[in-house]
Amino acid sequence: MISEPGCPGARSHVLFDVDGTLIDALDNQRLVWRTWAERYGLDPVEVYRVALRTRPMETFAQVAPDQDPRDCLATLHELEDEDVRSGTCTAFDGAAELLNALRPGAWALVTSNYEHRVRGRFARTGLPVPEVLVDAAAVPEGKPSPVPYLQAAARLGARPEDCLVIEDAPSGVQSGLRAGMTVWGVNTPAAVKGVHRHFGSLREAAHDILAFASGLR
Repeated sequence: MISEPGCPGARSHVLFDVDGTLIDALDNQRLVWRTWAERYGLDPVEVYRVALRTRPMETFAQVAPDQDPRDCLATLHELEDEDVRSGTCTAFDGAAELLNALRPGAWALVTSNYEHRVRGRFARTGLPVPEVLVDAAAVPEGKPSPVPYLQAAARLGARPEDCLVIEDAPSGVQSGLRAGMTVWGVNTPAAVKGVHRHFGSLREAAHDILAFASGLR
């Protein structure tokens, strides 16, 4: 692991990824992609394998090159919106307590999903929504670009070196690192490459996240 930027005592902010970090969406994603694959007569296992490591438009190009990508994306969005409305939705253990313990204006959400889906899932799980939410529609470049996390920091009035990123995925980790922020990984059996610290679960990380947010690093 590499040294963490920032200095003790600075006014600190926490930037959370959403799916896989605060919301346990793995089964939802698997079901959505399986249904999508079946609609196009494709192998669900292969489609999901590709979808895990590529963005949707890249996935379509690989698994359904003969299909109109705009139609593919519209179908995917339809299925994702339906999942938000009626699918099983679960917050990770300790998420509500952690978010409610953070001071207003000290944290943000940075997601590759869309704001209406995040708000829908947060409403169903009782999680609070912060003042700053950077979604896929808010930035010209998504993760692993540093742009999403840099935009969140700017909207909070925070310096990148005073921000802590909480992530579970390699692309998100790289996004935070490229933004010059401290990055901790949660909810994975092993540490994602590059993280400054790794926790097996969000609950395990909660005490240290609150300490960071209080300037006690």
